[in-house]
Amino acid sequence: MSDLSTLTSALREAGMRVTPQRVAICELLAASDEHPTAAIIYDELKPRFPSLSLATVYNTLDTLVGLGVVNVLGHAGDDKVHYDADTKPHVNLACISCSRIIDIPSEHVTHLDTEITAASGYKLLGARVLYYGLCPACQKKQMKMKRQ
Repeated sequence: MSDLSTLTSALREAGMRVTPQRVAICELLAASDEHPTAAIIYDELKPRFPSLSLATVYNTLDTLVGLGVVNVLGHAGDDKVHYDADTKPHVNLACISCSRIIDIPSEHVTHLDTEITAASGYKLLGARVLYYGLCPACQKKQMKMKRQ
């Protein structure tokens, strides 16, 4: 998981001013295991920072993704882009019904990173493995609806 200091240091290195709004974006990302969208981040922080713009959220996220300290996951059945500050090798599971994304640690992903680095010579900055499916709660709802 990228911590607050890693995220804010990355912004400084990119030449961005580390404003209270950008620190708050980084705090939210570092503390969240919810894989928020830009809109979720904006909606959560706007009451604290009335001058916050959605453009600031997107620009900050784009910079953090470009620096490899945040992963962009794409959509989870909701046509919205989700972000993950946990750049350690792991698997993401996305429910296409409720759009919830959870993390699953996996030794296999770590071994795959080592194999890919050795075979390619690349310095890997991160990886994303995203599986789509139906979470247990949505499976139960679906079964209940079929019975009715």
